[in-house]
Amino acid sequence: MKILAPLRGVTIRCFRRTFSRQIADAGFTEAVTPFISAMNGVDPLRDRELQGLGAAEEALAVTPQFIGKDPAALRFCLKRIKSAGYKTADLNCGCPFPMVRNKGRGSGLLRTPDILEAMVKAGCEEMGEGNFSVKARLGVDSPDELARLMPILNRYPLRFLTVHARTARQMYTGKPDIQTFEEIRAAAKMPVVYNGDYNADAPQTDIPDIMVGRPFVVSLGKLSDSRELLLNYIDQSAAELHGQRPVLGRIKELVSYWQDIPYWKNRWPLVKTSTSLAELTLAIR
Repeated sequence: MKILAPLRGVTIRCFRRTFSRQIADAGFTEAVTPFISAMNGVDPLRDRELQGLGAAEEALAVTPQFIGKDPAALRFCLKRIKSAGYKTADLNCGCPFPMVRNKGRGSGLLRTPDILEAMVKAGCEEMGEGNFSVKARLGVDSPDELARLMPILNRYPLRFLTVHARTARQMYTGKPDIQTFEEIRAAAKMPVVYNGDYNADAPQTDIPDIMVGRPFVVSLGKLSDSRELLLNYIDQSAAELHGQRPVLGRIKELVSYWQDIPYWKNRWPLVKTSTSLAELTLAIR
C-alpha cells in the first residue's frame, strides 16, 4: 500500500487532479487529505477541499483527515462525511507545529492519553470497524511516547496506524528513528504504515506499507515537463479559486518544495516575490 501524504496547502483536490497521471505512475492507491479542523459548529462539507469530493470523483481513494481534541465535534464531522459517501477517515496526531501541538491538537494529543483515547473511540464507533486510522509522530519530545500509548491504540479496531518516525520537536530534520518505528510495529495489533524520509537511502527491506509526501512533491519539480505541469496547475487553480491572491499562495507553496532543484533555483526568488498571476507566469517561463 502506498499512500499520498497530507501536505497542508499542497496535496489538495486540485493538485491530485492536475498531477493525477504522475500520482498513478508513482504507484499511489490512496490519498489522505490535508487536515480539516473538527470543531463544534464547523461543517466539513463547506470546506473547499471536501466540497463535491465523492467516492467516485477520483480514481485514487481519498480519506479525509481531521484534527482536533473534541470527540463530539469529531463525531459530527464524521457523520457529515459519511453522508457525502466517504467510507474512511483519519485522525491527525502528528502535526508538529508548536501553535497546533501547544493547543493539544495534532501531536499534542500524545500528551493527553485520555483525550486521545476518546478521539480514537469516537472515530472507530462512527466509521465502523477497520475504517478509521491514526497518523502520529513517535512523540513530542521523546521518541518513546507513542510506544507507551500503544496499549491504548491496540484496544481499538484501527484500519492502520501511520507513524512518522521523528518526534514533533525534530519537525522534518534529523534522521528518522527506524529502530523505534520497528518496535512500535512489533507491538501494534493493527497494520503500521511508515512515514518519513523514503527514498533510495531509506530502509525499504520489509516495510510493505508507506505514506509519502515531500519526496514525491519534490520529484515533480525534477520532471522535464514540470514547467508545463505548473502552468496547467495555475490555470486549474485560477478556475477554482476567487481572486489572484489565493492562487499565488497555492503555487508558491508548491514551488517552495522545488527551490533547491537546479531548474527552479533561480526561478524561486521570482516566484516567491510575484504579486500577480502575470508576474508569476513570467517568472515560470
